[in-house]
Amino acid sequence: MPERLLSLDKVTAGYAQDIDVLRDVSLDVHAGEVSGLIGLNGAGKSTVVKTICGFLAPKEGSVRFRGEDISGLPPHTLIDHGICCIPQESSLFPYLTVEENLLLPLQGRARQYGAVLRQRYEQALDEFPTVREKRKAQAGDLSGGQQKQVEFAKAWLQQPMLCLIDEPSIGLSPLLAESVFTWIEKFAQSGMGILLIDHNVRRVVRMSDRVHVLSLGRITAAGQRKDFEGDLHEQVKQWLGLNF
Repeated sequence: MPERLLSLDKVTAGYAQDIDVLRDVSLDVHAGEVSGLIGLNGAGKSTVVKTICGFLAPKEGSVRFRGEDISGLPPHTLIDHGICCIPQESSLFPYLTVEENLLLPLQGRARQYGAVLRQRYEQALDEFPTVREKRKAQAGDLSGGQQKQVEFAKAWLQQPMLCLIDEPSIGLSPLLAESVFTWIEKFAQSGMGILLIDHNVRRVVRMSDRVHVLSLGRITAAGQRKDFEGDLHEQVKQWLGLNF
């Protein structure tokens, strides 16, 4: 059984005192596996990521990483715990070069990464040739697809145990979106645990080891990939607005 990296236990969270976006949410992510989170717009998927990352503190329940309660952990300390997030919107600093953006999360962590840092950097450039080509350019001058490649290269360089990936294919061409999913599979094959959110429900189900359906802030269905393959349960199709 792969190690359980992330565990949300009956988490309730929201942006206002009396308004709960998430209600009693429980889910797990295991090492080397992809856990998919699917649901309609407004279901609370991105709020799950924000709660894990510490931007929101649970009102009830807990967020645990490798057994340690990290509920409300300051976001800038995630990397020290082996957690990385690739957000839906670009997190790059537009006036810094691609190279500076790649290395910024590792600044001040030489003791942690030591002599392997340069080796990892070269490996990241090998995995993402476009990033190598553009490494001296300002990040803000890159196209949206190129910036997404930098985001993935930055995550690969950090080599986290857990990677949270929010809507990675949105706004990308079909060809580049296919590359994105290939990268995610490679991340999981390297041993990372992945929490994947994407509007391409069929692809998320196909590549996930475990699938969770979020509707109006609640997990309304969960199971292994085989439980969601073929024709989804009529109730799940209705929740997602799908017509397979």
